[in-house]
Amino acid sequence: MDTAKAPKVRIGDLLVSKGLIVEDQLKAALTEQKRTGKKIGKVVVDLGFVTEAQMLQTMANHFGYPFVDLLRFRLNNDLIKALPETYARRFRAILLAEQPDGLLVGMSDPLDLLAIDELQRILKRSVHPAFVKEQDLLAAMDRSYRRSEQIASIAVELDSELETTDFDLENLATTTDTAEAPVVRLLQSIFEDAVQVRASDIHIEPDEQVLRVRLRIDGELQEQVMKERRIAPALVSRLKIMSGLDISEKRLPQDGRFNVRILGKSIDVRLSTLPVPYGECVVMRLLDQSAGMLSMDKLGMPESIRNRFENLIQRPYGMVLVTGPTGSGKTTTLYAALNQLNVPERKIITAEDPIEYRLPRINQVQVSSKIGLTFSSVLRTALRQDPDVILVGEMRDHETAEIGLRAAMTGHMVLSTLHTNDSVSTAMRLIDMGCDAFLVASSLRAVVAQRLVRKICEHCKQPYELTPQELTWLGNIDGTALDAQYHKGSGCHHCNNTGYTGRIGVYELLEMNEGLLYALRKGDAAEFTRAAADSPSFRSLSQCALDYARTGVTSVHEVFKITATLEDQ
Repeated sequence: MDTAKAPKVRIGDLLVSKGLIVEDQLKAALTEQKRTGKKIGKVVVDLGFVTEAQMLQTMANHFGYPFVDLLRFRLNNDLIKALPETYARRFRAILLAEQPDGLLVGMSDPLDLLAIDELQRILKRSVHPAFVKEQDLLAAMDRSYRRSEQIASIAVELDSELETTDFDLENLATTTDTAEAPVVRLLQSIFEDAVQVRASDIHIEPDEQVLRVRLRIDGELQEQVMKERRIAPALVSRLKIMSGLDISEKRLPQDGRFNVRILGKSIDVRLSTLPVPYGECVVMRLLDQSAGMLSMDKLGMPESIRNRFENLIQRPYGMVLVTGPTGSGKTTTLYAALNQLNVPERKIITAEDPIEYRLPRINQVQVSSKIGLTFSSVLRTALRQDPDVILVGEMRDHETAEIGLRAAMTGHMVLSTLHTNDSVSTAMRLIDMGCDAFLVASSLRAVVAQRLVRKICEHCKQPYELTPQELTWLGNIDGTALDAQYHKGSGCHHCNNTGYTGRIGVYELLEMNEGLLYALRKGDAAEFTRAAADSPSFRSLSQCALDYARTGVTSVHEVFKITATLEDQ
């Protein structure tokens, strides 16, 4: 490409000439530009005068460059990596396609001729720039430049250092002389990779011959295997130091937590160690404190369920339970509820194990069984603190459940979780725990059961024809389900070839009515189940998941997984 002459144009004048903005809007944008120092193009978008796509398409047409929507473009991972990450991020550029006369390169600023010249020097090919949205560009780079090769390289370096030095392993792990120590850089790379792909957990697992690092992404584990197994003790020791744990204790499990800042985000890390035959297995749960709390309208609850749930938690007293297996999003739902209830007029006390997010104005208590600070003891004391709302992290035993139920009956709103498969079995579980049936019937207002299902990747979504077995199975859930068009993801660059990106909650809400309360007082599980099925507003988890599959949000396979767990109970 000939970059000798730069096309001269004033972006604001171009937008006015094309009728996208008027003179008054341009004047307002120029005033804002002087105040903030931002580029005029970003200012007009931030002020809402035009969309970013409109502006980029106008500029692309004017300069004769293409505008590429990265959300719909099939990227080639191998081609992208032909441009080193350092240069890609410096010049805000990503390789899109090979052309007979050079490379098509998506850029946030295709008019930066110095950047184009430098890219041509690095790539030794002609560069043909294309306009792309900057946010989509950065997201694509995060997906493409995974740190797998970097992690493997540092692992080899650390293994070599262990082999050629006489350092004691603990000394190597605890050295604070330099942030460039291989063990520090390796952990940093692992954390950065996990944050980039929005992993919820990091697993470090030593085996006989290899070390496995696995990331849980959208509920599924993705694995990287390293041959340098002996670096595992150095990694574990370093993590124990960061968590304030005993590095000499390798025979007993330990739990800890620490905070790290990764890629501009504040990440709380909950760490658990477990002795295994070839060392210690470490699992770290990552909590992004800088992401902010989810609000009720962002949980993904269907509007009909959300409206009823919001009305329930706004009542002055009663108990509302959220149930589901580990990792089903119960805590997120409860925090969203607290976020809505958190106003100056209400006193809120929580008993949690652990405290996952720190919330202003809310009195949060960390449960510690080692010193006798149990859920039941915190709950008993909380009742003397004049609360309006009490959140109990989990109903683990009879004593906690009974105190919670009595608190709900005597003028407090009590929110908590229980590990049951669905909402119908929850009330009976409280009775099985030893709570009186009349107490459960008097206090329990509703139960929300939930699961998380993976969402089909929008970039590789395609129609899916059901198998005869699937047709039979769907017909048993809902006969009308057979007429819908279903979809699945074929796997692409955007979803790391899984066919899914992100997850969404599936909910069922069971509100107590006269029929349900009558069955509860009798302690009749069969009658309670029948009354739930007859409740006009009740829809099961399977039906709600099937609604998502019908509308193309998730796949039939994800619906199968939910139904299988319900049938196994």
